[in-house]
Amino acid sequence: MTWRGPTYRMVDGERIDGAWSHIWRRYLPDGEYYLDDLIVFADGTITCGERTDLAGLEKLLATGRLAVSNSTTPVLPDEPSKWASRRGEPLTPEGFLLEVADRIEALNQRPTADERCWDAIRRFQQEPTESGRALLRAAYLAVPPHLRIYVLGDMDRQDRPLRILLTDIGEAVDGDGPVVTAERHRDALDYFNRGDQGVRSEQERQAVVHADDPSGPGRAVLTSHETVYPRGWPEQPGLFMLRNEFPAQITFAGESYASVLHGYWALSAADASDSAAIRDAASGREAHERGGRAAHRTDWPDVRLAVMAGLLRAKFTQHPGPAQVLLSTGDARISYTGLSDSPFWRDDSDGRGRNWMGRLLELTRSELVAQQALRP
Repeated sequence: MTWRGPTYRMVDGERIDGAWSHIWRRYLPDGEYYLDDLIVFADGTITCGERTDLAGLEKLLATGRLAVSNSTTPVLPDEPSKWASRRGEPLTPEGFLLEVADRIEALNQRPTADERCWDAIRRFQQEPTESGRALLRAAYLAVPPHLRIYVLGDMDRQDRPLRILLTDIGEAVDGDGPVVTAERHRDALDYFNRGDQGVRSEQERQAVVHADDPSGPGRAVLTSHETVYPRGWPEQPGLFMLRNEFPAQITFAGESYASVLHGYWALSAADASDSAAIRDAASGREAHERGGRAAHRTDWPDVRLAVMAGLLRAKFTQHPGPAQVLLSTGDARISYTGLSDSPFWRDDSDGRGRNWMGRLLELTRSELVAQQALRP
């Protein structure tokens, strides 16, 4: 099963996180199966046409009202050798129940069966005793059978090193594999030790190549909201100074504009008369309307980011007030929202928004900080 999410439900004002996967369901005892959504929540509630829990899910699987596979799907033939097979155990109702229980643990941010297995591996590495091997075997067997081949995250050897380690000396792994010796046990243990060394080496390399990554959490996301002030902007506009429609006279490319919006749309126009009309518009909103109706330069899609970056640079270097407001946002990610700007420029909850305005504001902020550092 493939789990998807996130999802949630509200209970008495509290959000209960969940995840979902497909499962086969039938309405009538002799009816056909069809795919439905099985939703699992952190409080143990399970829904699939009806509300239940783990015990109820077990009954639904036992009675055939739910199934983990389509009954018409041909059963794969048995592998000639369990040791040589690269196919995991088949998905069974029992295994699926273990997987659902694991999903509930994960939703509650508690260790899952594979994480507990890795903890047992670490303990056995430090103290490879027979009692430790027994604990490791129990942890391995607690992993849903159809997921055990993935527990080590090794696409080549799968879980074979673990199966060797858990087989007693003198016994054949899986009954038809190699006979385990003390040397094979040592080799299997070395496999995990080498893996740990590889992880440490990679962590050291990442520390070098990602040396400029922030070392701590940044400030919360700052959302720049679109607003309308029909009677004029307030005396203390605050964060609204970041908006492109905010009236801040700027000089850019030898021309003067009443706001960033005036400059952007005037420079987009293919015709000089349209450009002049947009430049002289009574407000940023009117400049936007005129610019949207005018024919655009053929190269506008290729140059608009550079033009907007230049206009923002002019605004915040030529006006100390807005510059201080932008600097006050620190390292916060800036989400530039609204309805007037296209999804290319704004942040949008439907996933279409590319938030280029927010990104360019963050770039301009970084440039202001760099300029301050260069001042004597």
